[in-house]
Amino acid sequence: MIMQDEREKIVEYCQKLITNGLTKGTGGNISIYNQKEKLMAISPSGIDYFKTKPEDVVVLDLDGKIVDGNRKPSSEIDMHRIFYVKRPGINSVVHAHSIYSSVLACLNWSIEPIHYLIGYSGKNVRCTKYCTFGTAELAYSAYEGMKDRNAVILGNHGLLAVGTDIAKAFDTLEEIEFCAEIYYKAKIAGKPVVLSDGDMDIVLDKFKSYGQKK
Repeated sequence: MIMQDEREKIVEYCQKLITNGLTKGTGGNISIYNQKEKLMAISPSGIDYFKTKPEDVVVLDLDGKIVDGNRKPSSEIDMHRIFYVKRPGINSVVHAHSIYSSVLACLNWSIEPIHYLIGYSGKNVRCTKYCTFGTAELAYSAYEGMKDRNAVILGNHGLLAVGTDIAKAFDTLEEIEFCAEIYYKAKIAGKPVVLSDGDMDIVLDKFKSYGQKK
């Protein structure tokens, strides 16, 4: 089975979407790109994450042609592959219908930098206008909304995050969902204090050396 490691990781992290409270049912999708093989693996459409097996994960080329797998791939193929085609260094894309990000999506609110952890995305998280799921229009809108960022809120839909690997993409999605919750509750409580561009420049610089070196 080609891309076995990537397929196993997709099964693992799709289950984590549920156990970590980041989506419901079969909502969301995850992909991993193998730069050497020039192939992407993506979660199948509409299968219970706890019943999904590695062989259910579908492998495609960057033209969207199925290379291996008997299942129907996620409807959001285009929204994943656009990042592999247009953003070198992105090797994983994670999409979820996390509650607070979805609330902001339905309000069409971007997230201002009121908490330094917004730096996982960049200086803020933009919200796009609504586009029908599974369309090239949504893929392009997500790509444009995430320029110079690592996450974007999809209008009236949910949250999308990218990373150099699956662990980073998933971590970014989880941290941005935390920021979405903080932002929504702070807006209800009063007028949140927004960090300055200078504050965020410092945060983004410090994030470059955050964590363990590989």
